[in-house]
Amino acid sequence: MMLEGFEVKDKVIIITGALGLLGTTYVEGFSRAGANVVILDLDSELCRRKAEELGRKYGTEPLGIGGDVANKEEVERMVQGAVSKYGSIDVLINNAAIQTEHFFAQFEEYSMIDWDRVMDVNVTGMFLCSQAVAKQMEEERKGSIINIASIYGVVAPDQRIYEGAVYQGKQINTPPVYSASKGAVISLTRYLASYLAKYGIRVNAVTPGGVYSGQNEAFVKKYSERCPLGRMARPEEVFNVVYFLACDASSYITGHNLVVDGGWTIW
Repeated sequence: MMLEGFEVKDKVIIITGALGLLGTTYVEGFSRAGANVVILDLDSELCRRKAEELGRKYGTEPLGIGGDVANKEEVERMVQGAVSKYGSIDVLINNAAIQTEHFFAQFEEYSMIDWDRVMDVNVTGMFLCSQAVAKQMEEERKGSIINIASIYGVVAPDQRIYEGAVYQGKQINTPPVYSASKGAVISLTRYLASYLAKYGIRVNAVTPGGVYSGQNEAFVKKYSERCPLGRMARPEEVFNVVYFLACDASSYITGHNLVVDGGWTIW
């Protein structure tokens, strides 16, 4: 009975930002485990294609829906589409985040356009998706909401590791809006956990450390030297923790921020 709690077969799992680095890992992993994933991202056609691919590969019944998580009407449409197909929602993974055109601009020159758009997606989008899905979960008196945060919502970035750091041809850093938005994610998680507990709905956050995705050697070296485990995370290491919070084995865990950072935040 205890081991059965780790199964997610036939669960309906909504994943926002489902076509990104971690999002694709989540949809693949949950599909492999037999869950029916709802793939939410901006590009409707790519979401639909991914759903068809996963359905053929794993014999599940995924659904691909495009839309903007920062738009209330589109969020409600996407959630209603999932309810119409499956009749219920078991898990929401709030994974959507954005990097705007000038995302890596320096603090002194950071524009309100970029600030507002990042906050819209990273925070408002999470609020809107949680609001729409919670209404359905409240009727069912159960559910798990998992919000993806970041170590930079817990501690400040170590500016030293960004000297000479390049990703996809761009000089990178961690802008203030990212830290502000991810700190808000953790606070919102605690609020929702307290508010929704009476409906049997659990709400937790997962805080990943740096995930390797092709950053240049200079950054990887500095990051790894700063991390107690001596390396960056692999996407599947974050997925494993998200999986645990999605399944019934974590049924007595709510309001928690589960840090997956190789020890980064211990010093």
